[in-house]
Amino acid sequence: MNKDGVLFSLVYGKPCAVHVDPIEKKPFSHFLPSTTAFSLATAGCVLSCKFCQNWQISQAKPEDTDTYDLPPDSVVRQAIFYKCRSISYTYTEPTVFYEYMYDTALIARKYSIKNTMHSCGYIKEKPLRKLSKYMDAANIDLKAFTEDFYGKICGGSLKPVLNSLVVLKEEGVWLEITNLVIPTLNDDIKNIKEMCRWILKNLGPDVPIHFSRFYPSYKLTNLPPTPLETLTEARKAAMDAGLKFVYIGNIRHESESTFCPKCKKILVERTGYVVKQNNISNGKCRFCGTSIAGVWS
Repeated sequence: MNKDGVLFSLVYGKPCAVHVDPIEKKPFSHFLPSTTAFSLATAGCVLSCKFCQNWQISQAKPEDTDTYDLPPDSVVRQAIFYKCRSISYTYTEPTVFYEYMYDTALIARKYSIKNTMHSCGYIKEKPLRKLSKYMDAANIDLKAFTEDFYGKICGGSLKPVLNSLVVLKEEGVWLEITNLVIPTLNDDIKNIKEMCRWILKNLGPDVPIHFSRFYPSYKLTNLPPTPLETLTEARKAAMDAGLKFVYIGNIRHESESTFCPKCKKILVERTGYVVKQNNISNGKCRFCGTSIAGVWS
């Protein structure tokens, strides 16, 4: 709110969603598997994606949501109480409640609690670098690889998101990417290949990417769910491009699991959000000793 030329946050300390989630739900596949994250969100978003699954709160005004009175120190106390290894700023868009997230992250760091966020990455460089000093991991939605999609479907543009991905990588924040594959809108395999080549060149081969299945939602109820064949083709394109860790999400599939890029044996077996086995020891494949990028302990 603009009050006499000064901007005030209407959502500081007022989350509308608070849950204890498995870290795999964020989704993170290379960050403290089998642990829980104290997850929160406030109303609002910087984009207006027509496919948003949390549109009831992301596209809502603060006064239209039920909220909790939960200042930063209380968030950290709750995370400790519920034995969460991390706090996750998620569900809507953390950049909307940047000050709340930042202040909470500072306190969490003092108590050795990790900070993670799932974000659209639509933020300027200076505040992102400031936040990155206290952010341990980020999953960024790379919603498509064309300006046309971002403009027509999300009300934004692609370039700021690409810039944010590079900044997070430079700042040493553990980075994973989610690409929701939507039939007829961003499922062109040529664009997906181009996106994967960009990731390889600018972020490296170890950044995990999650190709997520679309389900009809919000303003895109006219489209069908993403065919499994499309997700499989996208995964193959990413692997062929040289990306080592490529996942298929929002659907039960063997590609939910992590495989060693060298010996191809299963490292972290997942079914949904449940980890059935973990064969990573001291950050390495237990079978062949290959180092596996991520935050494992």
